[in-house]
Amino acid sequence: MNPADQSRPGRLYLVPAPLDFGCDQPAPLEQVMPAGTLQVAARLGCWISENARSTRAYLKRVNELQPLAQPIQALQIQELPRDVHKKGDHAGQFDARPLLQPALQGNDVGLVSEAGMPAIADPGSSVVRAAHDLGLQVIALAGPISLTMALAASGLNGQNFAFVGYLPQDAAERTVRIKALESLALKTGQTQIFIETPYRNAALLGALLQALQNNTRLALSSGLTLESAWSKSVQVSLWKRDKPKAPLDLPTVFAIGR
Repeated sequence: MNPADQSRPGRLYLVPAPLDFGCDQPAPLEQVMPAGTLQVAARLGCWISENARSTRAYLKRVNELQPLAQPIQALQIQELPRDVHKKGDHAGQFDARPLLQPALQGNDVGLVSEAGMPAIADPGSSVVRAAHDLGLQVIALAGPISLTMALAASGLNGQNFAFVGYLPQDAAERTVRIKALESLALKTGQTQIFIETPYRNAALLGALLQALQNNTRLALSSGLTLESAWSKSVQVSLWKRDKPKAPLDLPTVFAIGR
């Protein structure tokens, strides 16, 4: 644990992780993570994580660039419960205050997910809410966020947008949802952003090309920050005509708009 200062409560640091989780070739950490973020991560001894194993693997990579203040084995890593890990905690149903006891004892605590910024398209918002409720300072560190990177690369409306998470897996329900999101995007100009697990990316793309109107703009960004990163944003009619070979086995962000 990092040395506790009993004169003040600890702070909660939101520590981004690289976007290459689950990818065959990791991105060079020094190219995708700010040095200041790595310095903070290296000194923290208390963590709340989506997955302890992946957190240790990430911190081993950090240690190669910024030596950790203490050995990996000495770190206190608390995992979010499985239900939170699998289903999310954005609705406020999970009380994360017990996980923040180390902060109440004066230790700074890091919150980390498997990829990107915790609490954005990943669990962790319950921990942030709990920290505010306990009067703890919350500090979000700089790092890659796939949603905003994909939006910037899409050419779609970046001043009015919504992230809607995952679309339904049932084909009929998914089609209804796609058409509703398209209607909203075309009517209001609000970009609609969503994601899927990589092994279902191809099915989602097929459903989008079948359900969307030809003049709707569809944007995909795959493998962001990797050497093989790929982005394309054109009207659906051109997706159908050109049949571009997107690397759909990589984490992908989808967006639609006008």
